[in-house]
Amino acid sequence: MNYAVPITNNIYWIGVNDRETCLFEALWPLPEGVSYNAYIIVDEKVALIDTVKVNASQSYLEKVKRVMGNRDHIDYLIINHMEPDHSGAIQALIHQYPDIRIVGNRKTMGFLEGFYGITDNLKVIGDGDVLDLGSRKLKFFLTPMVHWPETMMTYDEKDRVLFSGDAFGGFGTLNGGIFDDEVNISFYEDEIRRYFSNIVGKYSQSVLRAIDKLRGLDIGMVASTHGPIWRTHPEKIIDRYRRWSNHETEPGVVIVFGSMYGNTEKMADKIARILSEEGISCIRVFNASKTHPSYIVNDIWRYKGLILGSCTYNMGLFPPMDHLVRTLENKAMRNRVLGIFGSYSWSGGGVKALTEFARRGNWPLLEPVIEAQYAPKPADIEQCIRLAKNMAEAIQAS
Repeated sequence: MNYAVPITNNIYWIGVNDRETCLFEALWPLPEGVSYNAYIIVDEKVALIDTVKVNASQSYLEKVKRVMGNRDHIDYLIINHMEPDHSGAIQALIHQYPDIRIVGNRKTMGFLEGFYGITDNLKVIGDGDVLDLGSRKLKFFLTPMVHWPETMMTYDEKDRVLFSGDAFGGFGTLNGGIFDDEVNISFYEDEIRRYFSNIVGKYSQSVLRAIDKLRGLDIGMVASTHGPIWRTHPEKIIDRYRRWSNHETEPGVVIVFGSMYGNTEKMADKIARILSEEGISCIRVFNASKTHPSYIVNDIWRYKGLILGSCTYNMGLFPPMDHLVRTLENKAMRNRVLGIFGSYSWSGGGVKALTEFARRGNWPLLEPVIEAQYAPKPADIEQCIRLAKNMAEAIQAS
């Protein structure tokens, strides 16, 4: 959108939509795009909150100028997060408004100098500090490691708006509507969780500390740097992040298989069928060779049960499955149960690698662990049935 949108009286959204970038952080697919949300507060003093990615600097500055009207001075740029998709327009902004003062915490300033060589006109704030704009005051909350060391949040006490940085955000462009009551929020559900599970989820304990720090605040609106602004039900997005950060799960099972010639896939299909017969309705089956890991991780974060199956490749784990389990190790998930199966021909190794993954991550491992040679035999299929029944029992008991 090429215009500013008022979110309250004298506070405006001046963000941009990105429908061109294929991979967020050069890693995560963006089939629905992503928004970079930034804001401007016009009071006796003018404050900007975050900027946008460098390639959208011109659109960002145009919005700033439209909101400013005849005013030619901006007092502050508040930086909640220094990642370049939010700080990329800083140099262009300073060129346009050379007297602007940059507000951030001590760690912010190191990133600011490191990325952009900026060392002048800085205002360092601490946890709980307040910035007076005239009729309104902004209070700062330091929230380190959500998901960078310098991250913080800014709270407008007058209109009860929490500018939360990357916390409470999600993938997806804002296609006309920017508020939770203007959009079909179910459209964003999976992309919000995919964003959380792949980018923020590793730092779940930091997210919980941040939420605890906000306890007692009267939050009327959550304005993140990505995704919809929550003005009708801000408590919903905060509660989602709290539940996900506590590793609370839903009843269901994710089955991921790596199969070169279909033998491991046959075992996955049998397991899925028995799970269904045992009353499990939420079953997600992924081919590790075809589905990007971010979508798989998203559903693994959602559901209680995980079953991994891999053929052996060069005496080790099938490469796409190897990539997935390394990703899962990085996420440090908890409160889930795991099943393992696989196949080999002339040399084993795949199932052994999955078992070692379970041990390293302290995953509760269900019996039996199944490894079929060549094609699965009737005895192997019986083992698949046992594994599926044990998984269904574990899911239904939780």
